[in-house]
Amino acid sequence: MTLRRRRSLSVALATTLAGGTLAGALLTAPAANADAWRDKEFWLKDSGVTNAWQVSKGAGVKVAIIDSGIDGTHPDLNGVVVGGTDVSGAGAPNGQKSIGAKTEHGTLVASMLAGRGHTTPTASPSASASAPPPVPPTTPPAGGPDGIVGVAPEAQILSVSTWLGSPNPGGKSDQEQIPDAVRWAVDNGAKVINISLGSTSPDWPQSWDAAFLYAEQKDVVIVAAAGNRVGGNIQVGAPATIPGVLTVAGLDGEGRASVDSSSQGISIGVAAPAEKLVGAMPGAGYAEWAGTSGAAPIVSGVAALIRSKWPEMSANQVINRIVSTAKDAGAPGKDPLYGYGILNAEAALKDDVPAAASNPLGSIADWIRVHRRGDFSEPSQAPVASPTSAAPTLADPTVPVAKTPATMDDALPAAVVLGFGGLFLALIVGAAIQLRRVSKRPGPVVEEAETGVMETVDPPSKK
Repeated sequence: MTLRRRRSLSVALATTLAGGTLAGALLTAPAANADAWRDKEFWLKDSGVTNAWQVSKGAGVKVAIIDSGIDGTHPDLNGVVVGGTDVSGAGAPNGQKSIGAKTEHGTLVASMLAGRGHTTPTASPSASASAPPPVPPTTPPAGGPDGIVGVAPEAQILSVSTWLGSPNPGGKSDQEQIPDAVRWAVDNGAKVINISLGSTSPDWPQSWDAAFLYAEQKDVVIVAAAGNRVGGNIQVGAPATIPGVLTVAGLDGEGRASVDSSSQGISIGVAAPAEKLVGAMPGAGYAEWAGTSGAAPIVSGVAALIRSKWPEMSANQVINRIVSTAKDAGAPGKDPLYGYGILNAEAALKDDVPAAASNPLGSIADWIRVHRRGDFSEPSQAPVASPTSAAPTLADPTVPVAKTPATMDDALPAAVVLGFGGLFLALIVGAAIQLRRVSKRPGPVVEEAETGVMETVDPPSKK
């Protein structure tokens, strides 16, 4: 990849960070308004999430969010973030410092995926003299009716902070951060990885191949945002174009493909709400926003619900269950706007789905084998020495034996050669004599082609 191309990809990643735009004022969360934000989460019902909770809420599943860092102190994320790291060189070691051009982005994504809400404290009635003192709880209450609740409210989050969208003071480029983030997430127990980041280029650096192959071989579901037209993504960009990744397109408030908050491409797997979204902000606030950056964690949350219900189910089967239960929309079958259709979380958790032979969205291993002409069958292991060559099965070569030159039997071929040579010489001499005779006669008049000019050729002078 040329330097110019590397720079263009870096700029593309920076300009399409999150694929999300804030649509409302950033508000602190006063007690009187907290439950109002919960009421705005229309997708929980419309996408079948509330009915899917009858089966699973994501317990026991770790989801890595590769983003701008997550504020784990937000009331709705209390106890949700159980680990993290920074791959930019500019964030906090635990990944919970909000960094980059859109510092709020990671917290918004995390709250929609695994927010637990909170309980607003209320004034206690005055205790009577006869009432016994209250017994302090042994554990803090989990979640509550106020604030943002995520699609998988019992899942755990790993925060992997990256610096995108502006010059990184840590010095690491986009190309370095993304594969490092994917590998760290896999090595630290993530069963689902959410990447609400994108680019305007469908191509990705070859240096990303091994990291995404590593995740595929370790049976991890990767969900990525398709990007937004309003952010310059007319078509899906990397990493959402990588085979095997579950790419999420965006819907407007009417359930149609969003004009601004989505894009299009053959790699789209499923569509989910992407407009009039709400989420938590760093510092205990909330905001309305839009973009496939918000649609992706809805789908990642459903993947967590499935992996919690069926811990032994492969990543390929999880993705197949999501796309095969989606409600068909747009052109019949898979299309570049909706993919396989609109997300149906209830069907994904309750329907009988036949097992698929492979990931319906492809395989990065197969792609590498065909397009890179390589085979990264075990990228996580050190190279193994080649086996000793087998013993040769052919006989040792021998030098041909020289033959004695023939004497008498070779006379006839030699005579034939000499005879033909003499005949050829006689023909040449006869032709030369005839040419000499012709040269003594006057020459004809010659006309130059297509010019109409006549020129007389004088005969040669006699000596």
